[in-house]
Amino acid sequence: MGAVYLQTVNGAIPAEQVGLTLPHEHLFTDLRGPSAPGYAQADPEGVARVLAPFLAAAHAAGVRALVECSTVGVGRNLGVLRHLAATTPIHLVAPAGLYRDALIAPAWRDQGAEQLAEAWVCDLSEGIEGTGVRAGFLKLAVSDDGLTSLEVRNLRAAAQASRQTGAAVAVHTVGGALARRVMETLESAGLDLHRFIWVHANLEPNRALHLEAARRGAYVEFDGVGAAWQIQSALVDDAVALIEAGYAGHLLLSHDAGWYDPSQPGGRPEGGFRGFTALAEEFVPALRARGVTADLIRQLTVDNPVGAFALPGGLQMA
Repeated sequence: MGAVYLQTVNGAIPAEQVGLTLPHEHLFTDLRGPSAPGYAQADPEGVARVLAPFLAAAHAAGVRALVECSTVGVGRNLGVLRHLAATTPIHLVAPAGLYRDALIAPAWRDQGAEQLAEAWVCDLSEGIEGTGVRAGFLKLAVSDDGLTSLEVRNLRAAAQASRQTGAAVAVHTVGGALARRVMETLESAGLDLHRFIWVHANLEPNRALHLEAARRGAYVEFDGVGAAWQIQSALVDDAVALIEAGYAGHLLLSHDAGWYDPSQPGGRPEGGFRGFTALAEEFVPALRARGVTADLIRQLTVDNPVGAFALPGGLQMA
């Protein structure tokens, strides 16, 4: 592949210069749906004021890059991301793609897979919405009760766009059975599963399905680090099981935390803002206590996420 890089909001960064990377977080998210009044709108400076202490704490904890997973349908806002990228030393990665069927706006519902893939290739190689800010990966979601025809179209389009650009395809997928269907759909559309990220794999309790996905080449993402609803000791157990089975290179760790919510007073989400430090401050020490070496910890927190989102150097010149 030659030289590879991480495509950030501020431009391309050589992969070897990145550092600790959080592969699944949210900075600005609107779950009301595209038809809601004021959907995905906020003053970028106001958003930055709310997020500043959380990003500062993350940087102090060693975080050097953060992948923003709020895609089209759940509030992607390029103005906000550009302002945040200008005010934090953390490299921010923006998504192309669409969320699940229920949150897809009418303008995106009638396109064919080829047309959609062409739009996403443009986002990745030229810039999103005419801004010149290039997306760094493709983020999709599928419905919890099964794939809809529109979601199958999205997966096929993402596979095509990934084949052309090398971009990772991260898919919100709840449950191992559904992950199998997603992988089958992507593979049938020609995607090498080494470019697929099973988002929320920690919600699947059956470790055999984690191992199956890793054997097929997928990244298995445990993104409940630090979450109150996730039993952290169990998450450590699941991570260690994957490592001991020989699949440390397929494991991603993140918080799925944040986020500024424009529907709430002051942007504070219901239940409070959850920050981005638990991986470095709590989960990594727990892994060390289980005998995970410093080299493996670097692999999990730096090499794996950077490798998952790395793009070939040729795309930078597109």
